Amino acid sequence: MLHFSDRTAWELEENEFTRRVRARRDAGLPLIDLTRSNPTQCGFNYSDDLLAPLSAAGAAVYEPAAFGMVHARQAVAKYYGELGANVREGAVCLTTSTSEAYSYLFRLLCDPGDEVLIARPSYPLFDYIARLDGVVLREYPLHYDPIAEQWWIDFVALRECMTPRTRAIILVHPNNPTGSYVHGEERRQLEELCVAAGIALIVDEVFLEYAIDASEPSFAVGEAKALTFVLSGLSKVAGLPQMKASWIVTRGPVDHVQQALARLAIIADTFLSMNAPVQFALGAWLANRAQVQNQLRARVHANLTYLRHCLRGTHCNVLAVEGGWTAVLQVPVSSEPSFADMALDAGVLVQPGDFYGMGTARVVLSLLTPEAEWQRGLAQLPLHSFPR
Repeated sequence: MLHFSDRTAWELEENEFTRRVRARRDAGLPLIDLTRSNPTQCGFNYSDDLLAPLSAAGAAVYEPAAFGMVHARQAVAKYYGELGANVREGAVCLTTSTSEAYSYLFRLLCDPGDEVLIARPSYPLFDYIARLDGVVLREYPLHYDPIAEQWWIDFVALRECMTPRTRAIILVHPNNPTGSYVHGEERRQLEELCVAAGIALIVDEVFLEYAIDASEPSFAVGEAKALTFVLSGLSKVAGLPQMKASWIVTRGPVDHVQQALARLAIIADTFLSMNAPVQFALGAWLANRAQVQNQLRARVHANLTYLRHCLRGTHCNVLAVEGGWTAVLQVPVSSEPSFADMALDAGVLVQPGDFYGMGTARVVLSLLTPEAEWQRGLAQLPLHSFPR
C-alpha cells in the first residue's frame, strides 16, 4: 500500500460552515464578504511604476547568497533604522514569506517532537507549518479583560505549558486576530523567562506599523536579552503579498547570535529561495511603503469607526483593537444557529471565532473590506436580533 507521511495526514474534508459558503456561491446567491484581507483585491491604489524596479539590469545575473544580496539586506536594515532600531545587514536573512521564515527557525531550534509555545487565539496557519517540520505547538492563553478593555498574556498558564522540550515562544506583535501588542512589562517578563529557560523568542511583526491608537516599539529596538528572531515582510509592510519577500532579523547575546547565524546560513543556503528581481526591487518598495500604508490605515480607521457606530443599541460589541487589520466581535451565544451561520443566511460572510480558537461567542471581520461593501454587509448582519 502506498504510504504518505503522517505529517500530511490532515482532515481534508470541508467543515460544515465552509460547505455552506461554497454551496451558496455555487448557487449564485449574493454574498457580501467581510473577511477580505488581500490588499491587492480591496480597491487600493498602487503606483503606476510598481513593477519598474523588477527590471533592474543586475537582476539578470544569478548571485547565490545564503541570506540574500547585500543591497537587499541593507534595505531591510535601513527600514529598521526608520523604526528606531540599529540592525546590521549581516543579521538579516531574506525569505520568500514569513511562513518560510518560521520553517527555517523551527528547523534551526527544534528536533522532531520538540515544542514551541504560541498564543491562543492566533492564526491557524502555524499548525500546518509546525506539523510539516515535526514540531509540536503548545498553546498559552491570551485573555480579554472587558473592564480594562485589553488583552493580556496569562503568564501562569504560559509557565505551566513549558516542558524540557520547549525551544521557543512565538509572539505576534500585534497579534492576529486580536490586534493586541505585547506591552513593555510583558516584554520584560517574556525575555527573562526565555533567558532563564534557555529558549528563544520568535516575534512576528508584520502588522507592526498599523497601529490604531498608540503603538509599541519593534522587538528590534533596544537590547535583546534572549536570543530573538524578528520576522516581517512586504505582504503587510508594503501591502504587497504577491511579491513574496520577507525576512528574519537575529538579535540577542553575541555568542548566541553568532551560533544561530552560522546554522541559519546553512539552512538558507540549502534552499536559496529568494529570486533576484525581487531582491533588487526590495529597497524601492520599502522606501515607498507609505503610499499604500496610508490608504490601509485610513480604511481601517474608517471601517472601525463605522462598526462601532453600528453596534450601538445591540448586544454585540467590538473588542479593543490596538493594531492590525482585523476586528473581533463579541456576539451573543446561541446553540443553533451560531451568529456566523445567521450572518451567512443573511448573505454576509464573517469568520467564525472557532477558526482562531475563540469559540462561537466571537467572530472576526477584516477592516480592509472596501467601505461601500463594509457598510452594506454590516447593515445585513443580524445585529438587531439581539436588542439591548
